[in-house]
Amino acid sequence: MTELPEGRLTFRFSDEYRVGRYELWAFYRNQFQRTADSKAVDFVCVDQDECWLIEVKDYAIHPRTKPSELPQEVANKARDTLAGLAAARRNASNDTERNLAREALRSRKWRVALHLEQPQHSSRLRPNRIDLASVSTKLRKAVRGIDPHARVCDSSSGWQHWSVSTN
Repeated sequence: MTELPEGRLTFRFSDEYRVGRYELWAFYRNQFQRTADSKAVDFVCVDQDECWLIEVKDYAIHPRTKPSELPQEVANKARDTLAGLAAARRNASNDTERNLAREALRSRKWRVALHLEQPQHSSRLRPNRIDLASVSTKLRKAVRGIDPHARVCDSSSGWQHWSVSTN
C-alpha cells in the first residue's frame, strides 16, 4: 500500500499501482516548471494500461471563489503534465521519475480525475456548495481530447482505484 499526503488528505493506492507526486518531482520543479510557466497535477498513477492524472482540491478548508474556472484549470494542468512526462521520459536525471514517465506514456489510456472536497455543511461564510455534476460535465468537455470520461469524486465517492482519508 502506497500512502501519499496532500494537505489534510491521505491518498492510499494499492501496490499494483505505480504512483508519483508529479508536482514534487525534481525534474518538474527544477527544469520543466519554468517552461512556459507549466502547471502540474498532484499525482500520476499508472495501472497496467491506464495512466491517471489526479488533481486534488480541498475546499473544505480553502473555499474557491470562482468554481466555473475549475474545469479549465484542471484541463491545463493535465495538458502541461502530459508534456512534462514526455520531457521527463528523455531528460529526467532521477531514475524513478524517468521510469514512471515512460510507463505513463506507454499506457493505452490516459484518465483525468478531479478529487474535490467540500465543506460538509453550508454556512454563512460558505453558503454554496459546488455542483459536482456540473463540474463533471464541464471537465469532460475541457479534457475530451485526453479523456472523454474524466471523473470528479470526493472521499465519499467509493473509488475503486484509490481511497482517501482525512489526516
